[in-house]
Amino acid sequence: MKINGRTVMVCDCTHTMALDGKVLAKACGTAAAAEGELAVATQLCRSQLDRFEARLKESGPLLVACTQEAPLFAEIAGEDNPDAAIAFTNIRERAGWSDEGAQALPKIAALLAEAALDIPPTGTITLTSEGTCLVYGTDERAIEAARRLSGSLDVTVLLKNPKDVAPPRVMDVPVFKGTIRAAKGWLGNFEIVVDDYAPAIPASRAALAFDPARQGAASRCDVIVDLTGGTPLFPAHGKRDGYLRPDPDSPAAVADALFKAADLVGEFEKPRYVDFKADLCAHSRSRKTGCTRCLDVCPTGAIMPNGDHVAIDPHICAGCGSCAAVCPTGASTYALPPQQTVYERLRTLLSSYAKAGGTDPVLLVHDPRHGDEMISLMARHGRGLPARVLPFAVNEVTQLGFDAFAAALAYGAAQVRVLVGPGNAGETAGLASQIGLAETAMAGLGYGSGRVSIIDARDPDAVEAELWGMPRTPGAAPGTFLPMGGKRTVTMLALRHLHKVAPEPVEVLPLVPGAPFGRVQVMVEGCTLCLACVGACPTGALLDNAEKPMLSFSQDACVQCGLCKNTCPEKVITLVPEIDFRDSARGAKVIKEEEPFCCVKCGKPFATKSSIDKIVAALAGKHAMFATPEAANRMRMCGDCRVIDQFEQGDAPFAMGGPRGPRTTEDYLRERELARGTDTEEPGSVH
Repeated sequence: MKINGRTVMVCDCTHTMALDGKVLAKACGTAAAAEGELAVATQLCRSQLDRFEARLKESGPLLVACTQEAPLFAEIAGEDNPDAAIAFTNIRERAGWSDEGAQALPKIAALLAEAALDIPPTGTITLTSEGTCLVYGTDERAIEAARRLSGSLDVTVLLKNPKDVAPPRVMDVPVFKGTIRAAKGWLGNFEIVVDDYAPAIPASRAALAFDPARQGAASRCDVIVDLTGGTPLFPAHGKRDGYLRPDPDSPAAVADALFKAADLVGEFEKPRYVDFKADLCAHSRSRKTGCTRCLDVCPTGAIMPNGDHVAIDPHICAGCGSCAAVCPTGASTYALPPQQTVYERLRTLLSSYAKAGGTDPVLLVHDPRHGDEMISLMARHGRGLPARVLPFAVNEVTQLGFDAFAAALAYGAAQVRVLVGPGNAGETAGLASQIGLAETAMAGLGYGSGRVSIIDARDPDAVEAELWGMPRTPGAAPGTFLPMGGKRTVTMLALRHLHKVAPEPVEVLPLVPGAPFGRVQVMVEGCTLCLACVGACPTGALLDNAEKPMLSFSQDACVQCGLCKNTCPEKVITLVPEIDFRDSARGAKVIKEEEPFCCVKCGKPFATKSSIDKIVAALAGKHAMFATPEAANRMRMCGDCRVIDQFEQGDAPFAMGGPRGPRTTEDYLRERELARGTDTEEPGSVH
């Protein structure tokens, strides 16, 4: 059987799953346009391994419904057909091993259809480490750790506030004292600033002594092992590549950290987790701050303001995806995989489940680490997943935002549960805000609350109890729209479908402050149509008109960044967060327009009447330059006429009088005679 051009191989794992090849092939054919028959193996990884080897010799990609033996299959493929494209998916723990395994056929068909999709590759960056390591500690344990690393790395010891540290019998690693005041960088490129810096004195006897200290010493290294047990040098320190901070009182944790540090030499590829398009960023304009959502949620400090937009350092980014989740414009998008792939996976999974006869699906969003472990433990030692719970693995659960939740619900998910784990500690603020937005939208449309929520549990029994205890709530009628366009476009497609089939549709859905949807409210009586807001708007929601003074607004484009409000000199703009489902909200709507004000001298249009009236009211008779009615009238003139009028007025500061006439010979003779008459000598004067 083939799905999306991939030959599908399924095994019932020695009859531990109830799989009927004909029935499953029919379900897959209905769900995903599968072709051909499906022969279900019973021991594909052992006695029937020849089936896999035979498929390898055929052309075309494979999909093997087993992840436990993926290393074996990959090894065989590497020997027999290195160019074979093989994908793996787990239908055993995720579907077959369950108290409802016999009813899980629609789920298995959906999982196979999703796994058959093509996933585009992700870009990477290279981190280079030459093995220069700093061991930062407080006592002899740091020196001992450095000794253990010295065979693999070029190690230096820095002791923070050392007291009664016994001098090593052999100074086989350099030892200094100092306190790291500032640190930045990543694996292969750490930079530190050290206060109270001093080298150890070789003649130290009972306890290490040090030379006179100095402040502000700077250095660099490739790896930092922090054994101080104090405040971490970096935010979200567990996600900073090259920075290892074990508990110094735990020998096992220290040994594990040293083992990892010893391998940090050479070149390492790191995924480029986030794609960023600066032209879509709504951070600021003209030194006015607007959107700061990504800055507020980034746990590692990888995002910094950079002029009118932000800059994301891919070396520091740990891939939580919170910035992509909360970004209202799509300037930040998650790239592992691209967001468009996530939309297509949601559509394929949920639509295939429905076509195969499944009802009331619950989407269980999880990561491949904590989530896969919980699912495996539930399947092996508990009841497994309910047949209607569809697991959906993403690199980080915090990468999903309102757009993904809205799409899932619009494609038929009755509920969405997000399984967070220990690795998400301190990173769920952005996720919580997006879930809150989804809950507001669903409740406002009459679907009720509890549609999207978090499961925060480390005990598989607790996760299992919550999943099996969920009330069976029907979802919206599944939509068939294609997830085309950017993040905002897909979100609105999903919301409009949910509104169309909503139990209690409303024309305007109010949202909480800070939501990325809404309109601007302009007090038109105070607006002078200066259009500063148009120049500040980063999304084109506010528009002008080249033909006449006019301000228009397109609500579909507004992300409520607040730049227009912060830029408006008259302070007449306020933000109104809402979703307007009416057709009138889709196009540009005129907020205010005026006839142009014409120059009182030449008649040329050059401004708006409201702006000129406001300027005249503020300056006429109150400013020295406009004290007289004639001077004040210049404010009603265009730029050219204003200058001409200043030169023409005789009492004006710039007046120069009339033009000088031509000089003739008579003018020069007259001046000479006048000069002689002035110099005439008196009679009888003596020379």
